Amino acid sequence: MAIDTTDLESTPVRTPPGARLSARDKLVLFVLCAAQFMVALDFSVLNVALPVLGSDLGMSRSTLQWAVTAFALPSGGFLLLFGRVGDLYGRRRLFLTGLGLFGAASVLATCAWDPASFLTARALQGLGAAAIVPTGMSLLTTTFPEGPARDRALGISGTLLSLGFTVGMVAGGVLTDALGWRSTMGLLAVFALIVLPLAPGLLPESRTPHRPRLDVPGAVTVTAGLLALIYALSTAAERGFGGADVLVSLVAGVLLLSAFGYVESRSASPLVSLPMLRRRTVAWGNLAGLVTFSMMSTVIFVLTLYLQETLGLSAFETGLVFGVQGVLSAVAGAYAPKVIGRVGVRRTLVGSLAGQGLFVATLVLLNAHTWSVWLATAAVSLASMCHLGAIIAYGLTVTSGVPDEEQGLATGLVTSTQQVGLTVGIPLLGVLATTSGDLLTGVRTVLALDAVIVLAAAVLVSLGLGRRA
Repeated sequence: MAIDTTDLESTPVRTPPGARLSARDKLVLFVLCAAQFMVALDFSVLNVALPVLGSDLGMSRSTLQWAVTAFALPSGGFLLLFGRVGDLYGRRRLFLTGLGLFGAASVLATCAWDPASFLTARALQGLGAAAIVPTGMSLLTTTFPEGPARDRALGISGTLLSLGFTVGMVAGGVLTDALGWRSTMGLLAVFALIVLPLAPGLLPESRTPHRPRLDVPGAVTVTAGLLALIYALSTAAERGFGGADVLVSLVAGVLLLSAFGYVESRSASPLVSLPMLRRRTVAWGNLAGLVTFSMMSTVIFVLTLYLQETLGLSAFETGLVFGVQGVLSAVAGAYAPKVIGRVGVRRTLVGSLAGQGLFVATLVLLNAHTWSVWLATAAVSLASMCHLGAIIAYGLTVTSGVPDEEQGLATGLVTSTQQVGLTVGIPLLGVLATTSGDLLTGVRTVLALDAVIVLAAAVLVSLGLGRRA
C-alpha cells in the first residue's frame, strides 16, 4: 500500500530497493543516525559521572537516581504520542523541534547551577528524545523502501544505537576524569549543534495523507500509563519494590494501560491500531525487542559492578572491556543485513536471540580470579554481536509490510519497546545483584536468569512467527 503523495509538503526521494545508496541518501542517513546515536549516548554517558555530579550540585545519594529517571520518564512516556503526532502533522517538523529542544536542554544541563535546574534540563532532554526517536525512525523507513536499502539503513542505525550506549560508558569516564561531569552534557550539545544545521535541507517532510482527529483519551491513558510504569521500575532499581510510591505507580501504570486498550477498541481514530497489534510480526517482533534490550542492559549493569568491585578494575579499565564490545558490535551491525539477505529475517532474529542467551550463559563461570576478565570480555562481546543482530532483525520484523502512513505508529512501537526494555531489565534482575550478601553469587544468579529468559524468548518467537514470517 503506497502513500498518497499528493498531500505531502514534499515527497521523499525513494531509493530503488536494490540500488546502492546515493551521496544524498548517505547524508540523510548520517543525519538520522547521528541523532539516534546522540540519544543512545545520553542513556549511558552520565552514569560514571553521577558521584562527582552529586557532590558538585549537592544532590544526596537518594535523589541522585533522578538524574537518570528524569530523562527516562518523558523519553519513554511520550514516544507513542509523538510518533502519532509526527504521522499527522509532519515527521520532519517534529524531528527538528525535538532536536532543537534536546540541544537547548543539553546546554542548560551543562550550565546547571543547582539540582532543580539540572533535573529540569534532563526532563527536557527526555522530551526532545521522545520526539527525535520515533520521527527519526519513521523518516528512515519512509525514505528507504523495503529491501536491501532499508536493511542496510536499519543495520547502520541499529549498530550506532548499540554503539552509542557503549561509547557513552567509555566516554563518560574519560571526560569526567579529564574535564569534569559537565563535559558529558556538553558533548551532547555539540552533537545537536552538528546535526541541527544539516537536517532542514536534507530531510523530506512526510505525514499521513489524511488527518483524522488525534485520539486524546488514548494519548492521555497511554502516556500516563507509561510514565507511571517507567517511574515505578526506575525507582525500584534504587529502593526495591516495597515502597508505597512504587507499588501505587505500578498498579496505576497497569490500570491505565488496560484502560488504553479499552479506549482504543472504541475510538474512531485510535492512537494505536489494534489490528496492527494483532499482527504476528508486530506482536512477536516487539517481544523479541523487549527481551533483547532489557536482558542486555542487565548484563552490562551487573558486569560493571563485577569488574570494578570483584576484580578491582578501574573505571577506565572497565571502559576498555566495553570498548571491545562496542567494536565487535559495530562489525556485527555491518554484516547483519547480509546475513538477513541470506537466511531471512525470522531465522536471523531467532538465531540472534539464541546466540545472545548462550553466550550470556557462559558468564556464570565467572569467578574472583583475574583471568575472568578475558572470559567476561569475550562472552559479553559475542553476546553483544548477537544482540545487535536481534535489534536489526526485530526492527525489520515489526516495520515490514506496514503502510507508509502507519510507519510512525510502527516505529513508535519499536522505539517504545527499546526505551521500556532499557528501563525494566535492571530493576527486575539487576537488583538481585545489588541486594545479594555476596556480589559474585548475585551476579551469577542474575546472569543465569538472564540467559534462561533470552533462550525462552527465542523459542517463543520462533513458534509465534512461524516459518513464513
